[in-house]
Amino acid sequence: MKILFSGNTAWGMYNFRRFIFESFIQKGNQVIVVTPEDKKYQKELNRIGCQCISIPINAKGKNPLYDFLTYLKYYKILKKEKPDFCFFYTIKPNIYGSMAAGKLNIPFIPITTGLGYTFLHKNIISKIAKILYKKAFKKANEVWFLNNEDVQSFQQEKIVMGKKLFLLHGEGIPTEHFEYQLFTENTESIFLLSARMLWDKGVKEFVEAARIIKQKYPSTKFQLLGFVDNKNPKTIPLKQIQAWEKEGYVEYLGSTNDVRPYIYKSTCIVLPSYYREGIPFSLLEGAACGKPLITTDNIGCRDVVENGKNGFLCRIKDPYDLASCMERIINMPIDKLNEMGLYGRKKVEQEYDIHLVIEEYHKRIIPNKI
Repeated sequence: MKILFSGNTAWGMYNFRRFIFESFIQKGNQVIVVTPEDKKYQKELNRIGCQCISIPINAKGKNPLYDFLTYLKYYKILKKEKPDFCFFYTIKPNIYGSMAAGKLNIPFIPITTGLGYTFLHKNIISKIAKILYKKAFKKANEVWFLNNEDVQSFQQEKIVMGKKLFLLHGEGIPTEHFEYQLFTENTESIFLLSARMLWDKGVKEFVEAARIIKQKYPSTKFQLLGFVDNKNPKTIPLKQIQAWEKEGYVEYLGSTNDVRPYIYKSTCIVLPSYYREGIPFSLLEGAACGKPLITTDNIGCRDVVENGKNGFLCRIKDPYDLASCMERIINMPIDKLNEMGLYGRKKVEQEYDIHLVIEEYHKRIIPNKI
């Protein structure tokens, strides 16, 4: 079959979904990946056997004319390529790719990887987005979600109902790619926040918690790992991050293509997000390595952490509660840290392993019979 996948960045498609693409290629299928132009990651996708097509997408744009042109571009690509099946990720591809596929009677599944700002705010943009979702998903074979609360939101808004709803339980990670490690000795605690440098990821709260902790535990380290996305309106300016570094509270590690060495050196993975997450990869990666987790009692985040078993849940936008959870990790005996780490590793293996996700992709594709 010819299977088309589309998302709003080639970086995201390569880093989060390349194992899906490889699984289809290995079975003799042709895989097409449609994203905005990004020569570096489109080259990586080509290297694993994907055909890449560029499409202009203004992920945060609100211009209806530009979005209509995006729809026309999707329609043109799909009409030319004639894929047997399509998968769409992130808001603009979900809406306009789905509309084009529905118009051309090409079977498709949109995957809502987290509802983000659309369902956080009740305004005219939110209302329009919900109307567009409803129209776009009308002909979908199924609509996939990564957490149950997103499923409930779509049901409550009557965007998608009934048997079309499917819970995927995250996009999966290759657990064998991450070495499970035991804590063997008491060393200084290192708290790592691995995410895009966005305010909504709770970076400011992480820094404020670092200030609190360092007053009592001055040798504790706090690290930030992730790229500064200058195209995102919620981006934290690099100058602000450098100012925090200068104050001596956090260390900025930049961005990387391989998070494993940084996770291995850490004591605990932290994500104080108040963004409406799908299922955060950084928490899954940390748990796969046997690290306890701290995250907010927030949509998507709380799916990964069972409070007290593989980490702790803290209140949203509350650096004092976050610092309290960090202090519990700092004072935790090694055997308890290992107990948490083992529980987290088993949870990821049983619920979020990439092979479980790949199985769902393959068994749920039903192309049109022409």
